Amino acid sequence: MILCSNCKHPNMDGSMFCAECGAQLAGKDTLTTQNISTTEFKKAVGSDVDKNDKYQPFDGKDAWGSLHLLDTGQVIPLSVKNEFTLGRISEGQPIMPDIDLSQYQAYAAGVSRLHAIIKRDSTRMIFMDLGSANGSFINGKRLSPNEEQQLNHGDIVALGKLKIQVLLKNA
Repeated sequence: MILCSNCKHPNMDGSMFCAECGAQLAGKDTLTTQNISTTEFKKAVGSDVDKNDKYQPFDGKDAWGSLHLLDTGQVIPLSVKNEFTLGRISEGQPIMPDIDLSQYQAYAAGVSRLHAIIKRDSTRMIFMDLGSANGSFINGKRLSPNEEQQLNHGDIVALGKLKIQVLLKNA
């Protein structure tokens, strides 16, 4: 048996991908991370960050909307693009969502790898479930997959069990 490093599901010997989460089992390089202290980072970057540096922290001032994760209080600003995919990253998954909800216990809450799309259409915000395994809900009402739904300021969207309040700028 091969134990999946992502979800700990036991898989048959010789399996290439996990039957539970789809993560690659064989032939992958092991990833190693290293800790970089704040001091080392400041030395590498310098004390003054260039104003044109593309890695500057984002403060959300130009956001057209935001997603407020109700369980954690985290706010994810929506700006730069007009359309975002929502989901969770899974090891070995070639397609990545624009907004990764993995760090918010998305796997345990039943969020699919590519769960939904949220986009701005002129002055409206549109939401569409992408045929996710555990479904999506707006204010407690289950949505049909692949059908666009308009969102209003303050609506509660649930991706599986992960609840998110939609906040629209100038609503």
